[in-house]
Amino acid sequence: MQIIETKGNPNLMNREKTLFLCSKMTPIELYGYVFKWTDSLAERDCIVCFNSTDMESEVLKALLVAKVPTILFVMNRFTDVNNIQIERALKENRMLIVILKRDEPRGKGATPRLRNEYVISLCQHVVCGYVNKNGSVFPLLAGRKDVVNLIDENAYSMVAEPIARHERWTVAQDKVLLRMFYDDMGIHAIHKQLQRTYAAVYARLHSITQPEELLKGREFEDYVLSLFNLQEGDELILQEWQGDKSYGMILPENNSNPDFVFRYRQNEFAVECKWRERLTSDWAKDLFPTRRIENYKHFSEVRHMPVTIILGVGGEPCNPELLYKIPLEEIASITSGDQSIVDYLHPLLSFNISMFLQQEQKSKEKAYTLDEKRKQFPNAYKPWSTEDDKLLITLHYENRSIKELMSIFKRNEGAIHSRIQKLIGKSNGEK
Repeated sequence: MQIIETKGNPNLMNREKTLFLCSKMTPIELYGYVFKWTDSLAERDCIVCFNSTDMESEVLKALLVAKVPTILFVMNRFTDVNNIQIERALKENRMLIVILKRDEPRGKGATPRLRNEYVISLCQHVVCGYVNKNGSVFPLLAGRKDVVNLIDENAYSMVAEPIARHERWTVAQDKVLLRMFYDDMGIHAIHKQLQRTYAAVYARLHSITQPEELLKGREFEDYVLSLFNLQEGDELILQEWQGDKSYGMILPENNSNPDFVFRYRQNEFAVECKWRERLTSDWAKDLFPTRRIENYKHFSEVRHMPVTIILGVGGEPCNPELLYKIPLEEIASITSGDQSIVDYLHPLLSFNISMFLQQEQKSKEKAYTLDEKRKQFPNAYKPWSTEDDKLLITLHYENRSIKELMSIFKRNEGAIHSRIQKLIGKSNGEK
């Protein structure tokens, strides 16, 4: 493991340290076992933790609120730059943030295990909330005498916290709840202040704050706006900011419009923002559902302006690892496999406005080119069906020639090659 950067008090590394670990599988009803331990800590202690699971995140908040000296290890970059409790702890020299280099994609390969081994080697003691015996952490701790388990099998098998009473939340309690939530004080501090169970606190927070996915979407929109470097009095103007709104399951029709509409001098263009933690095997369906793309096309035609998809992947919404800039008219070629999404990678710097304004002319040129191509290859840039994929692979393994495949599928040579490679790669990945 390589340390990229540190923030805060480096002297904490010289102290006797206790590492806290916890599995993702910890039920909220058992949080009390862990917080009983955090309440026993004092300024003489020094706790090392990660921020990878919900329980670890809540323990970090509890430690900071209690002013227990804390060392936080993160991978690649520190993103929670606006956390009030972290900011306060850094100013008071009771926190150190250590940023480690990730050598492999997030959550893949040996990186998580190497991180755990490295951090365990720096600590004199280990405290576990709950560790899954089938997980990767359990083997690392086997045989160690300096490990304390706060939650054993007996505790895990029963509900430690009484069933939440369905008492009405008052306006005063909601105000306290929200104030403490936005002060990043964590679920334990709220539980102690309001004398509600952890499950009740969590449920109430979920019901009166924005869902996490909406918050992430808004956070990424803010990030994208920062890349446009908007200035008061500038020629670039943000005309519309759509934002996703709903009432229960009822969605307004204009929710399907792009997030932003900009005007630069006499020209207009629209931008849709999307962020994903990772690209799944069905990422094209997830990101570009047919109905949504048709809505964007309709918007583009009615408003006479180009639409661009800005996609962030990995990292955090406010600081993605990868950024893609995809013109709307290119999406068909990506979903069909004729183009790779990698071709649309964009530097994580800023946006050149002329790139968006030139897109309208390129869109017209591409439409003309597409008409020409479809005279020769009627299926050019159209999505591949499941039946076509199965037939293509079958014929490929029968050693049919490219010319035969071009004739059968009415697509050009590049599209045939690209689709075969994609299907073979997907098949190998599944094995």
